[in-house]
Amino acid sequence: MNVAAVDCRPRQGQIVRVLRGRDAGQFAVVISFEESHFVFLADGDQRKFDHPKKKNVKHIQLINYVSEDVAEALRQHGRVTNAKLRYALNQYLLLSEQKGE
Repeated sequence: MNVAAVDCRPRQGQIVRVLRGRDAGQFAVVISFEESHFVFLADGDQRKFDHPKKKNVKHIQLINYVSEDVAEALRQHGRVTNAKLRYALNQYLLLSEQKGE
């Protein structure tokens, strides 16, 4: 298996930026996967956990930040609260502001 291909796949709890579609420019969290090239995204506000957005991986930009709280909740319970999704996104945005990105 190609190591580079494994590294570029999204992970549960990973923050992504939407590049195409109505939500372009917004951030979301990867909730789950379908097949090899689709992910389900939610942000806890516009897109709730119960109704995630199905998105092609070509239409998102992977951010090198994984919310361990969200990933752990998804592993243990199979679901996560919308408040935890909003908190994870806010934490990432605060961190990126401090870095000056």
